[in-house]
Amino acid sequence: MRKVLNISINDIIPSVKTVLRGQGIPPHVKPDERMIRLTEEAISIFQQKAKPIGLLSEISKDEFTNVFVGDGRNEIDSPIEKIYKVSDEFAIFAVTVGEDICSEILSLFKRNDFAIGSLLDSTASEGTEMAAQVIEDFYKKQLVKSGHFSKIKGILRFSPGYCGWHISAQKKLFQILHPEDIVITLNASFLMQPLKSISGVIITGKKDIFEFEDTFSFCKDCSTHTCRDRIDSLSAN
Repeated sequence: MRKVLNISINDIIPSVKTVLRGQGIPPHVKPDERMIRLTEEAISIFQQKAKPIGLLSEISKDEFTNVFVGDGRNEIDSPIEKIYKVSDEFAIFAVTVGEDICSEILSLFKRNDFAIGSLLDSTASEGTEMAAQVIEDFYKKQLVKSGHFSKIKGILRFSPGYCGWHISAQKKLFQILHPEDIVITLNASFLMQPLKSISGVIITGKKDIFEFEDTFSFCKDCSTHTCRDRIDSLSAN
């Protein structure tokens, strides 16, 4: 299965609270009215200009091994390696919210409108993460329909640049997936264009294989540790 997914903008609109959390404002802190108004404005701009689209393609374990190894620059203790070797199904993906929203963010900063520019940047980042979740949810539904998913299984996505998986693996991922079909390209530094894009692998297997502590050497460089919430969510589903 290889499929282009046109994602509804209504499925990836982050809340004011979520955007402000991306700005470093914790949920228990009540923002002032001006901050709320600016955040709502940023969300409105995102809703008008974002053009979310994704691409998903199932691959075999052997194919993913080639993608994961990449140029041989991964950390030797990456939890992803331990997980995928005992997993069942794999799909690589790429998703973006489009170049227009990235251009708008850049334009706001060039005009020294840093407040709304920063809020729009956070909004777009959160929206892109939500778009990646839409892709993951779609793949899970396809597995359920085909009888390849059950209550004992979990599903989780991983991206190059995180969890000890070197960002240079993007090169082989792109060679197989061809995200240029949805206008996502890769530069010499393995960064995607548009910038508000995510690529990676979605892995399925027994829930317990996904359990790992964020105590690896590279975890200290992670500012979000969002893997914690996603791993915890497996037990609730």
